[in-house]
Amino acid sequence: MGTSLRYQTIVAAIVLPALLITPTLRGNSSRPPASTAESILLNAANRDRAAAGLEPLHWDAALAVAARQHAQRMVQMHALSHQFPGEPPMQDRARHAGARFSLIAENVAEGPNVPGLHTQWMNSPPHRANLLDRGLNAVGIAVLQSGNVLFAVEDFATAVPTLSLDAQESQVASEIAARGMGAVKATPNARKTCELDRGWAGQRPGSVLRYETSDLRRLPGDVDQKIGSGKYRSAAVGACEASGGDDFARFRIAILLY
Repeated sequence: MGTSLRYQTIVAAIVLPALLITPTLRGNSSRPPASTAESILLNAANRDRAAAGLEPLHWDAALAVAARQHAQRMVQMHALSHQFPGEPPMQDRARHAGARFSLIAENVAEGPNVPGLHTQWMNSPPHRANLLDRGLNAVGIAVLQSGNVLFAVEDFATAVPTLSLDAQESQVASEIAARGMGAVKATPNARKTCELDRGWAGQRPGSVLRYETSDLRRLPGDVDQKIGSGKYRSAAVGACEASGGDDFARFRIAILLY
C-alpha cells in the first residue's frame, strides 16, 4: 500500500524577545488540558470537521511531543519552517516521538492570538485541506509564546494502531470470513510462511498471498479476487513483522488458500 508525506506552511520570519514556554504535555494524555491553546485549536478543528460531515481528529500524545519539539525550534530560530538546518524531517521527528502512521502532514503558523491561528489555516487552501482531510484521523498540537507572538504547529497523521500478531491475524481472518470463506483460521504455518520471501510452510496451498498494509480492514484487490473466485474452500492467515526501510508503519500478512 502506498504512503505519502505532505508539508504545508504559512511562511514568515520575525525577530522576537525571550522565549516563554508553556507547560509540557504528559506523554499519556488522551487530550490536551482544557482551556489551553492546544485544546482550543483541537476543538476548532473538530468543529469545522463536524460542519463538513467528517469524523473528529483524535489527540495523539506522540504527535504532540513532536509538534512541541518543532515549535521550540521555530521560536529559537525566530522563523517558520518545516525543517531547520540540522533538524530531522517531520516524519522522523514524529517516529522518534513514538507515533505510528501511514500518512503525515503539518501546519505551522505564527500570530498574536489563538483564534487567529486557526483562522489563518482555514483561510489558506493547503492548510484547510489538511484540517479537513477525510483520511487523517489524529493530531498533535503545540503552541509556544515568545513576547506577544504565538508559534503554532499542528502535526496530523493517519494513525496506525499497535497490534499483536494474534490481533492482526484475527482481524484479517474476520475480513476473509465476511467475504464468504467458510473455514478461516490463523495457523503457525501461515505465520512461518509470512516470514519467508517465497515458498510456504506445511501443507502445499493452492495459492500463497503476501502483502503489506497500514489498514487491516481492507484486503488488497488481488486478495479479494482470489477469495471470491470460488476456487478455494479454506484459508489460513499469518502475520509477521513488516520489512523496514522507511518511516511509515504497516503490517505484513500471508494468506494460504486451500
